[in-house]
Amino acid sequence: MTATDPARTKPSIVRVVGASLVGTTVEWYDFFLYGVAASVVFGDLFFPKGEQLTGTLLSFATFAVGFFARPIGGVVFGHFGDRLGRKNLLVLSLLMMGVATFAIGLLPTYAQVGALAPILLTVLRLIQGFALGGEWGGAVLIVSEHGDPARRGFWASWPQAGAPAGQLIANGVLAGLAAFQSEAAFDSWGWRIPFLLSAVLVLVGLWVRLKIEESPVFKEAREKQEPTDRMPLIEVLTRYPREVLTAMGARMAENVSYYIFTIVIATYAKEHLGLGKSFALNAVLIAAAIHFCAIPLWGALSDRIGRKPVYLIGAVGVGVWAFVFIALVDTKNFGLATLAVTVGLILHGAMYGPQASFFTELFGTRVRYSGVSVGYQLASIIAGGLAPFIAVALLKAYDSGYAISVYVAVCAAISILAVTLYSETRERDLTAL
Repeated sequence: MTATDPARTKPSIVRVVGASLVGTTVEWYDFFLYGVAASVVFGDLFFPKGEQLTGTLLSFATFAVGFFARPIGGVVFGHFGDRLGRKNLLVLSLLMMGVATFAIGLLPTYAQVGALAPILLTVLRLIQGFALGGEWGGAVLIVSEHGDPARRGFWASWPQAGAPAGQLIANGVLAGLAAFQSEAAFDSWGWRIPFLLSAVLVLVGLWVRLKIEESPVFKEAREKQEPTDRMPLIEVLTRYPREVLTAMGARMAENVSYYIFTIVIATYAKEHLGLGKSFALNAVLIAAAIHFCAIPLWGALSDRIGRKPVYLIGAVGVGVWAFVFIALVDTKNFGLATLAVTVGLILHGAMYGPQASFFTELFGTRVRYSGVSVGYQLASIIAGGLAPFIAVALLKAYDSGYAISVYVAVCAAISILAVTLYSETRERDLTAL
């Protein structure tokens, strides 16, 4: 039977999608948990006491460090994923992420060990970033390379839904703790609980992932192709430079807007508007649930009208909505703030939904893991990794949220240009690449 034989595709794709979704949910839970904690507690706990926004900036600097490790993880995992297969590398990335996150929950604070505290925090953040750098490419590829080509956008969007699912769980746990604990108890020890709980989630994710099969497209390509000593990364950079740049440009609006809408809002609400921790956490909690549902719908739409039109709806949308977003949050009305985040994430989903299939279709099978990982993760450094830091710096410099809106709009313009200049990929045959 071929890789796309209907007799094996349907039951296989359901299992693979489930395993990828569970795994990406766990990994994004771990990764976003750090981001939320960085915005509300890490500045006080792991850095010297000083002006409030300065501590938050230092906290976000360690958040950005994880993004610098992601391309390295993407290169290493991509190299072995293209040589050995997708499945084993996915298991390893999940295990690394879980161990690092659990260890963060055990860290001593600055008051206890001084400068060693932020050093240990940074090291564990680097491990998180390295692991996530290898996670995304493998998760979306193993789904894309299993499923029916006619519904590739829909099936491949499900691992993407792991991001809001992880965000939903992370924010839900933190919001619940903040609601039932005093401020002092949460800052003292309550924040550690979600990090320690990741151990349970990782065990579940590992159990599910170990049951899936290797990608049939990869196995077929490995049987047909002659072994080569050429590194996949070198082949990506020499054969697919335009595709790497397209992926990087496309990610700018998607990555930056997501962290503004889900993480920076916590700092903005707390430090600029003087609102409590639960205000932003609860708004994101509600919006993440809708975001989770929207992503597969956008992915399915990309199967009908193409990746480019759907992606451009999202890029143009977030560029405009960024200004409405600030205006609504500035009202300090919870309902309007929730609307601001919800619409922002729905528009973000128009990019994130088709992104997995779009990037998969850019590269050939022999170097696909390396290609999608490098393009995706290199953009993470200048986009998502720096987004919270740049946004808080702009807020500090201009004392206005609209400076952040301009930043999002500029990133949206870059993505619009990158996607517009590349051809539609929906009809590409992965087995022929």
